[in-house]
Amino acid sequence: MTDDYERHEQFIAALLWYGTWLASAVIAAGMALSALQQLEGLPGFGLSGYDLVKAGVALFILLPVARVTLMLAIFLRERDYAYMVISALVLAIIGAGILIGL
Repeated sequence: MTDDYERHEQFIAALLWYGTWLASAVIAAGMALSALQQLEGLPGFGLSGYDLVKAGVALFILLPVARVTLMLAIFLRERDYAYMVISALVLAIIGAGILIGL
């Protein structure tokens, strides 16, 4: 039981760790591309640095949603129905908030 708990915590920690690095790298790439486009006048190939920065910020925003989704999958696999319902409810609230905000 303890091994499963630690393994699940490692999965969640890895998701947040690598997700943070990925989002940071996308933002940094967007900033670099934006600086290069302003200095050199390089063509953007349909993609601007600002678009990459927005994508990186979106990744940061999606990280907590991905965490709850991963936890829901873990609880489904473990057949822990109480926490599964709580996780699904949290995702439903997030989804409703997004729909209302649009």
